[in-house]
Amino acid sequence: MAQPDSKKIFFENLSGAGKAIAVLTSGGDAQGMNGAVRAVVRMGLYVGAKVYFIHEGYQGMVDGGDNIKEATWESVSSMLQLGGTVIGSARCKEFRTHEGRLKAAHNLVQRGITNLCVIGGDGSLTGANLFKEEWSGLLNELVEQGLIEADAVQKYSALHIVGMVGSIDNDFCGTDMTIGTDSALHRIIEVVDAIMTTAQSHQRTFVLEVMGRHCGYLALVSGLACGADWVLIPEMPPEDGWEEKMCQKLSANRAGMKRLNIIIVAEGAIDRNNKPITTEYVKNLVVKCLGFDTRVTILGHVQRGGTPSAFDRILASRMGVEAVLALLETTANTPACVVSLCGNQSVRVPLMECVQMTQEVQKAMDQKRFEEAVKLRGRSFENNLKTYKLLAHRKPESELPTSNFNVAVLNVGAPAAGMNAAVRSAVRVGISEGHKMFAVSDGFEGFYKGQIKEVKWGDVGGWTGQGGSLLGTKRTLPAKHVEKIAEQMRKHNINALLIIGGFEAFESLLQLYEARANYEEFCIPMCMLPATISNNVPGTDLSIGADTALNAIVETCDRIKQSASGTKRRVFIIETMGGYCGYLATVGGLASGADAAYIYEEPFDIKELQANVEHLTEKMKTSIQRGLVLRNENCNENYTTDFIYQLYSEEGRGVFDCRKNVLGHMQQGGAPSPFDRNFGTKISAKAMQWVSKKLVETFRQDEGRVFANTEDSCCLLGMRRRTLVFQPVVQLKDETDFVHRIPKEQWWLKLRPLMKILAKYKTSYDVSDSGQLEHVVHNRPKDSDASVAM
Repeated sequence: MAQPDSKKIFFENLSGAGKAIAVLTSGGDAQGMNGAVRAVVRMGLYVGAKVYFIHEGYQGMVDGGDNIKEATWESVSSMLQLGGTVIGSARCKEFRTHEGRLKAAHNLVQRGITNLCVIGGDGSLTGANLFKEEWSGLLNELVEQGLIEADAVQKYSALHIVGMVGSIDNDFCGTDMTIGTDSALHRIIEVVDAIMTTAQSHQRTFVLEVMGRHCGYLALVSGLACGADWVLIPEMPPEDGWEEKMCQKLSANRAGMKRLNIIIVAEGAIDRNNKPITTEYVKNLVVKCLGFDTRVTILGHVQRGGTPSAFDRILASRMGVEAVLALLETTANTPACVVSLCGNQSVRVPLMECVQMTQEVQKAMDQKRFEEAVKLRGRSFENNLKTYKLLAHRKPESELPTSNFNVAVLNVGAPAAGMNAAVRSAVRVGISEGHKMFAVSDGFEGFYKGQIKEVKWGDVGGWTGQGGSLLGTKRTLPAKHVEKIAEQMRKHNINALLIIGGFEAFESLLQLYEARANYEEFCIPMCMLPATISNNVPGTDLSIGADTALNAIVETCDRIKQSASGTKRRVFIIETMGGYCGYLATVGGLASGADAAYIYEEPFDIKELQANVEHLTEKMKTSIQRGLVLRNENCNENYTTDFIYQLYSEEGRGVFDCRKNVLGHMQQGGAPSPFDRNFGTKISAKAMQWVSKKLVETFRQDEGRVFANTEDSCCLLGMRRRTLVFQPVVQLKDETDFVHRIPKEQWWLKLRPLMKILAKYKTSYDVSDSGQLEHVVHNRPKDSDASVAM
């Protein structure tokens, strides 16, 4: 099950011996910064470098003294789950002056620091780049003033800078996602979900202000994730006369039996004349025009607070490791770079290219070139905006195209959070494309029993925030009932099929494809969206529902670890779901700071178990108080959770005690995370547009029917590294281990050594897939829609 070993380069070739790396957090704080600091420190120590904390950002660098401290392995323990930044952050006017930067250079040279990892926004990163450019001149000045020796100029000749963007606003060009954005979305959606219940009770309209002085990402994505009635953002101000249109829409929604209205306003929202649109203005407008009971909620700094989400912990850990790699590989001529995310892949982009493009966005907005501002924000922002417009604003019946096609949607397999968001998106996009949409209850079991009914636009209102599957879902495969299903397809004249589900959905689509030989009813466009907490579907890096499951695991692990605070040393053995797929155990382990994660894909024996116990025992003899071990439910039939618990209990006797916990079905439940709502919504919209295109292509005018029997008319839509790809399911058969229901190759196995390194194990780490320096204007594949995942 291991990944192929081609072009492997290991850390043996990338020694950090003799190097000193300093890490600082600057500007505003963002959840996940601590995860990035932890990863930089531990990866730096792992490769043999000295690592320093710079407390209080650039202010600490200028002040020196105890603000610059050498970091140890233990000094970053128990910080992964903490919000904010434990090393402090501050605005620093002094660093903006030449004298301030001279002091900072002196403080760094005194400690031999020439590698700087800066976690902050565009202001902090621009300051770092200026510091790098001035470095040699600053050293010469220090020599002239007699503060350093002349040979220090040669010894510390170049300052190397690598940045990571920590910003809840996601306002930095060159990356799909910044550290802290996903956590901020969690805070917003928690509030919106809570407000929706009280708004429904009283038939109220709520106007919510979210952060985003210059960037509307949080407002846009939270609006998409909660199905807001109206969203106001700075990049795309509403057309003149928007007030009347908004009130008409709110009124129509109420008339359609909707008991609440949600309007989301970015704090920097403006109209076409660059005049601010405030929440108070919107509230007064609604009260005056409609007389609705309207309340304003300003979320403020609650969006910056709280525990980082699983996504932010993983992103921060991956970026922190990548930043150290980038520092090890820099030369005197390497430009300062930013570690960024493109789709599901780390890339490095020149820092100043990102800064300049970010500044271009503001210029375009100031000059009222709003379409250009949206494009400059990047594909992620642009796709979010297009999808929101598609779903939120219903066209009048008279303006809708009439396709005369019938499309059925169903859920197959176990329920996964985000399925309902995907169904809602499919139904509304389908109706917008002129199709009749049919919902099938209880998967293929309901299909052959005829549980099929037409579904309208309003029928799926409020579905985005609902967990589980409102349509109902079963694991029944279609092969045994293929004749009855074909009969139902004839009866309802189904011209296309959208299946949302996990491995059973994949198997079902293969069976329907094979049934085409005997039943022409299945010679129609068919598409599958992967939705499973196990993330075990071939052809995709990510599945709808997996992020919600990861957050459930991480939240539980945080609570379990907290239960040991103040008690004697304790190790927790946690069993996760996933069948034979170790995704949840591995990525959940990385996000919660686990010491080990046992999975089926990476076989282990009693010797490894013993080595892990000994390793943990050594760590427990230092200041480490808690240990965490994750075990995938089907990783080994003999080394059960009970066995591992008893082994650790016996071997750790006298050093630590043990507790075990089986997480079970709680991993499936609860409201879907913002990521899953967003991912489900956008890939479903993309799938429906593909379905529409295929229906037109395969419609036989002379016969008056749809006929599609090619491989590319029966596809799975999956995320592959940077790109969303429609892949014929029949071509994915060779990539699949059907016995164990997993793909033969899985990208996340490359994260396992990273988890081990951060847990202080010596291991080989393949860096052949690490980020390469790319230009920001070219860092998106031409037809990529990878940012849909963000």
